[in-house]
Amino acid sequence: MASLTMKTAAGKDSGSVDVPDHIFAIEPNGPVMHQVVTAQLAARRSGTQSTKTRAEVAGGGAKPWRQKGTGRARQGSTRSPQWRGGGVALGPKPRSYKQKTPKKMVNLALRSALSDRASEHKIIVLEQWPFDAPKTKNGVALLSALGVEGRVLAVADKDDQNTWLSLRNLPKVHVISPGELNAYDVLVSDWVVFSKNTLPTGEGA
Repeated sequence: MASLTMKTAAGKDSGSVDVPDHIFAIEPNGPVMHQVVTAQLAARRSGTQSTKTRAEVAGGGAKPWRQKGTGRARQGSTRSPQWRGGGVALGPKPRSYKQKTPKKMVNLALRSALSDRASEHKIIVLEQWPFDAPKTKNGVALLSALGVEGRVLAVADKDDQNTWLSLRNLPKVHVISPGELNAYDVLVSDWVVFSKNTLPTGEGA
């Protein structure tokens, strides 16, 4: 099994923790990570953009001029797309951008992302989150002691309110629960910080 160095809140080494090879030591699959992240970002799109067709624009019921004899092109309505104030031809309508992605691909993408960060020594495992009270300055002190810079992904239990409240206001820190762990958040972060009890260990990681 692979192993990760475990640290204390003071940034000191406190042994190591064994982690499954199938989660933290596989060869990252770039194409799968790309496809899963693309699908994840597509699902975030609201898809609410909308334009009106000529059938939906008000007015234009009367023929603007007679069919023949004026020397101008024939027109049936002032709400045709070529008219100012007319409908839009082939414009966007509300739609869903969600893509169907197999669960096995989602899991493989996450395991690939974690393995990539582990190979770069960008994963930190704490014995436990050290916050006794919700204080942002304690969160700053922790990250400073760990020596992490840039974007940080912190994985904490949902009921660990002291950790969430201590870290959530830091601009470059994103806090999620173990069940929310995903490939995009891992890849977009420079560091991933777990506590020992939030490390993924099962097949569904």
